[in-house]
Amino acid sequence: MARTAQRPLATGALTPAQVLTFAVALGALSMAILIALVNALTAALTFASLIGYAIVYTAWLKRATPQNIVVGGIAGAAPPILGWAAVTGHVHPYALLLCLIIFVWTPPHFWALAIFRRDDYSRAQVPMLPVTHGVVYTRWHVLYYTILLVVVTVLPYLTGMSGLFYLGGALVLGAGFLYYAVVLLDPPNELFPMKVFNYSIVYLMALFAFLLADHYLDEPALRHTLMSLERIG
Repeated sequence: MARTAQRPLATGALTPAQVLTFAVALGALSMAILIALVNALTAALTFASLIGYAIVYTAWLKRATPQNIVVGGIAGAAPPILGWAAVTGHVHPYALLLCLIIFVWTPPHFWALAIFRRDDYSRAQVPMLPVTHGVVYTRWHVLYYTILLVVVTVLPYLTGMSGLFYLGGALVLGAGFLYYAVVLLDPPNELFPMKVFNYSIVYLMALFAFLLADHYLDEPALRHTLMSLERIG
């Protein structure tokens, strides 16, 4: 694949044995650090995510089904759960909600790239959705998942996890993602899927930035100030 042709393993700069040895050593060291300096729950969840991504997704699902990125996306969406467990020692439903957002975001994010790189995936015999079901079918699924993503990103507000500042940001960002997904149904050029892909990266970063900002904006003193300003107005 042109996208990965210059990586050390693909060019032969590293052998499979060297890569495997390094990966196992790094994984073992990370588990030891998490157990010793964080907590056992974070270590266990991190290990499960590692196995899910490296073994279940990469070694099996990636070549087994065009839904590989959907099922495998669970491992990629785990970081909020890991962070929550590291700080608190347990897994809160809010952490699962953050995981759900990334999980639903993953298919439209990655399928946009897969549309652009479909010839690469075809040559490598990786059954990505554009290869097995066609580009048009994939474009519609990008739209379906984007609609679902917009709905899911409202849940932090509906569950009381965040306030209006986050909700406003999520809706604006979601409207932008929907715009790109709709235009992708009949794109102006072959490069447009990469615009969707690039926007999806900015989208996720900005969404969590709004969530973080909302947390600090929702302080009691600020709420009191805003209420005072409303009364004066």
